[in-house]
Amino acid sequence: MRLDRYLWFTRLAKTRSAAQAMAAAGRMRIDGRVIDRAHAAVRIGNIVTFVKAGAVRVIRIEALPLRRGPAPEAQGCYRELQPGAPDESESQEGAGD
Repeated sequence: MRLDRYLWFTRLAKTRSAAQAMAAAGRMRIDGRVIDRAHAAVRIGNIVTFVKAGAVRVIRIEALPLRRGPAPEAQGCYRELQPGAPDESESQEGAGD
């Protein structure tokens, strides 16, 4: 799925034009790679990092939506991660010690 459509479908951007502008600005990363085009592909499991409203947001893509649905449906398509926090799977590996 295209990055701009994902941002718009999941209500991380108010309009598709705003989503395209966010992607084209070059301040967005997918799995650590800088993205400068709106048609970059996103897949389930990708980590997307971007700045919105002056705050760094880090999300993990959990599902690819088929439409721009209501907010609760859109929020189920990603999981908010804290910047700089270890991944849950990494922290659980050492939990058995």
